[in-house]
Amino acid sequence: MHNTDERGNPAHKHGGHQPDVNVVLHDQEFAQFRDMIYNIAGITMSSAKKQLVSSRLVKRLRHHNLNSYGDYFHLISSHHGKAELQVAVDALTTNETHFFREPKHFDFLRQQVIPARKTGCGLRIWSAACSSGEEPYSIAMMLDELLGSEPWEVVASDISTQVLEKARNGLYPAERIPEIPKNYLSRYCLKGVGEHDGTMLIEPSLRERVRFMQHNLTETPAKLGEFDVIFLRNVMIYFDQETKRQVVSRLLPLLRPGGYFLVGHSESLNGVTTDVKLVVPAVYRKPV
Repeated sequence: MHNTDERGNPAHKHGGHQPDVNVVLHDQEFAQFRDMIYNIAGITMSSAKKQLVSSRLVKRLRHHNLNSYGDYFHLISSHHGKAELQVAVDALTTNETHFFREPKHFDFLRQQVIPARKTGCGLRIWSAACSSGEEPYSIAMMLDELLGSEPWEVVASDISTQVLEKARNGLYPAERIPEIPKNYLSRYCLKGVGEHDGTMLIEPSLRERVRFMQHNLTETPAKLGEFDVIFLRNVMIYFDQETKRQVVSRLLPLLRPGGYFLVGHSESLNGVTTDVKLVVPAVYRKPV
């Protein structure tokens, strides 16, 4: 049985009037949020995302007793709205993820990257858009299994403070259990019982091996040292071509010569950079 608190969004009570639950996101207001998220996170939103923006932010309007999306935009644009601005960014950048997503990448790690390392040299991997932590924990399970007492490190980053908090907690709904190989499940995961029934907790000693940090991909990263592998998967689909070039150009200096850069299988670095070469689908290598 684990005793970590499950963190949900707290229910907020307010006195006074409640805003109209049918408040409409007008085109001009949508354009303001669209431009904001592009300027902050480099994410391009088409008009097809208008409903998503509306549904994800309406709870915040209710929270602050606001009657229009324009009022909410005014709040997050004000000097005293910086904390709420992060909440809005979190709401608009949270993306779907899974344990061991795109299994061929993990096969590549197991069959190519890990066996080729120099014995005694530490293996460092960066999950650069880690969302709620499933990707870095998947990497960590494999490294712990295959490297034993050899040194290794997983650094994980995301722009959203909300998903990073969830990732650090390592607490997931039990529906995620089938995504994890059974030998890893028994070794690295604790099934909740009693009041924690229906949850799964990543084993504490593995959690401690993953370092989570906030990082905006449109900004220059901190001095993190060089990595053997950088995962940047299923995030560039939200960027325009120029933003892709800028993001990749900021990350590649942190990839050691001979290191691997992994993107999602629906993504490509064609026209983005010539500094890495395609090895297998969605896996690029920096020349030695």
